[in-house]
Amino acid sequence: MEKVRLNKYLASIGIGSRREIDKMVEEKKIMVNGEYPSPGIKVNIKDKISVNGRLIGQTKEKKVYYLLNKPKKVISAVKDDRGRRTVIDFIKTKERIYPIGRLDYDTEGMIILTNDGDLYNKVIHPKGEVYKKYLIQAAGIIKKIDLGQLKAGIKLEDGLTLPAKVRFLREEGSTTWLTVSIREGRNRQVRRMMDAIGHRVISLTRVKIGTITMGDLEVGKYRALTKEEVKYLKNV
Repeated sequence: MEKVRLNKYLASIGIGSRREIDKMVEEKKIMVNGEYPSPGIKVNIKDKISVNGRLIGQTKEKKVYYLLNKPKKVISAVKDDRGRRTVIDFIKTKERIYPIGRLDYDTEGMIILTNDGDLYNKVIHPKGEVYKKYLIQAAGIIKKIDLGQLKAGIKLEDGLTLPAKVRFLREEGSTTWLTVSIREGRNRQVRRMMDAIGHRVISLTRVKIGTITMGDLEVGKYRALTKEEVKYLKNV
């Protein structure tokens, strides 16, 4: 199982910001496998990590899985130091949950929240086959050659994207509607891919994760994943 930097891993499950975690490492408030780690250490869920003496990801709390239809102007994080609303604000639960991946501040749609670290790594890893499907309205009329670029992979400043699944839907005035499915989770990836082919995103909604869809779930509402949906994500 691929390892990531300690501060990135703990930040992803809501322990704190990367800067806060680095400070906790310096203050010897974090241990990895019974030892005080170096700042750049890499870990995964198999490592025994404790924060202030409490083991992370190894509690006996009930595993919960929620699907939220995230509104725009909401942060995909556990907390925000600027006081903006986060995805956590929309879900009533006693468990300490965190979002799997992120949706941009101005993007709405599906996001899964859980306290299951194993599932988190399964879904977010780009080597897996969990595609995330986005409905896009883009400025301008998109040519077939540009759609082909999206399918083949787009060269961004942080490297070539993996091939995407692309479906043209319709032209509407001076805009184009399409869907793009990707299995990576880079920062603002879909928007950057569209910018790279010269078509600014007007609206962006994530409508599908793997085979899971929102159905008639309203914006700002959430539901528990079904047993079948959880099983699918664990076995994909």
